[in-house]
Amino acid sequence: MFFGYRQTVKTLYICRHKKTQYNQYSTAMRVIIVGAGAIGAHLADLFSKIKQDIVIIDENEERLERIQADSDLMTIHSTGNTPIQSLNDAGVKNTDLFIAVTRDENLNLSLCVLAKSMGARRTVAKVENAEFIDPQITEAFRAAGITSIIYPDNLAAHDIINGLQLTWARQRWEVHGGLLTLLGIKVRQGCKILNQPFKEIFKPDSPYHVVAIKRGNDTIMPSGNDMLIDGDFVYFMTTKDFVPNMKEIMGKSHYPDVKNLIIVGGGKTAVRVANLLPSGMHAKIFESNAARCEELIDLVDTSRVMVINADGRSVANLLEENIKGSQAFVALTGNAEANILSCLTAKELGVTKTIAMIENMDYVGIAGNVDIGTIINKQALTASYIYQLMLNGDVRNIRNLMTVNADIAEFTAHQGSRITKKKVRDLGFPAEAELGGLVRDGKGMLVNGDTQIQPGDIVVVFCHGTDISKIEKYFI
Repeated sequence: MFFGYRQTVKTLYICRHKKTQYNQYSTAMRVIIVGAGAIGAHLADLFSKIKQDIVIIDENEERLERIQADSDLMTIHSTGNTPIQSLNDAGVKNTDLFIAVTRDENLNLSLCVLAKSMGARRTVAKVENAEFIDPQITEAFRAAGITSIIYPDNLAAHDIINGLQLTWARQRWEVHGGLLTLLGIKVRQGCKILNQPFKEIFKPDSPYHVVAIKRGNDTIMPSGNDMLIDGDFVYFMTTKDFVPNMKEIMGKSHYPDVKNLIIVGGGKTAVRVANLLPSGMHAKIFESNAARCEELIDLVDTSRVMVINADGRSVANLLEENIKGSQAFVALTGNAEANILSCLTAKELGVTKTIAMIENMDYVGIAGNVDIGTIINKQALTASYIYQLMLNGDVRNIRNLMTVNADIAEFTAHQGSRITKKKVRDLGFPAEAELGGLVRDGKGMLVNGDTQIQPGDIVVVFCHGTDISKIEKYFI
């Protein structure tokens, strides 16, 4: 169905003239990506920007041409049934990371096992079945040669649940079990720190600080003379204990906790969300397909989740099911436009927390500009998870923040590393990067110019305008 090697003359010509030459003497990490869909294309773009040796394989020539036009990589067009020949031609023997992200999970799993047996150091398979992320199953896969199993719907569901626990924040990212928290917040007139230069309100011992500002189409890495204005989307770093105080400072004390939520679309992500609901939350799932509703009844806890066979985009249906008594609205259909419009409708009806699944990357920017609330993109979440596997330093929990086109990650400072040799103000750290905070001896604390990073510290780095792999040299 998929493999059987055929490489076009055009591709051969481009590969021979690319800066990234694919041979066994290359010092860059070699990555093979099978599947040039949304996830594969996003990964290819991330990896090629940090000058890795990338080979991407797909059966669709048009996809490969689009990716090749934007990225410095090698493409292989494959059809037929000769996977061994195809993988050999891609250089699997010397591959550091093999990633299978086609739509066929069985193909992904099989290719990873095959690639590992042929010499690939690490393998990653995308799956679409929740059973495959059971710890016992993943251990069996690991024994068979599959390093990591990734289920995008599970990643998305965890992100949604995380967002539901703070209705007043658009995004929430926890470091080391929540000892530090990054909050993405849309600031309005009620915010107590609007229109004040940061040098006047933030001191070295302040319990929170600003790490980035999204204003219109611009991302601002703040200095002392910057200030917040109405409508800014702002990323704050703070400590676990101070998170409740942020709600008041941001002027969002009137935002209620989520007790009841409405989910539109009864797909796999909806099922994962329903089964991960925290204690005290109840949900109604709108699904227009009657047969799928019958399936959902067997997949969710009906004591806490009601399945409704109706169109969740209908205002009449939403009012009938008491949307005004719901504190959150989650749009999870496969249609980005429908999800955006549904969230706007929910806001008009008084729902404070809205979350939209946006599968098409082209719509992410549009959705952010129309102020629909939290945006979930499975492709970006999956790519972020895979991306951290190829970084050389001791880095984890990496996340791409689409709103500001930035990465954020936890780095561990090693003995003798550059980051530990001087105070932060004297490190010559890139202007495009910000040290947000650190965890030391089980305690979260913020970073300022006088901070001295110590070996063993877990440091949060926010990086915009430069790839995060360039920050690794400070920590290793």
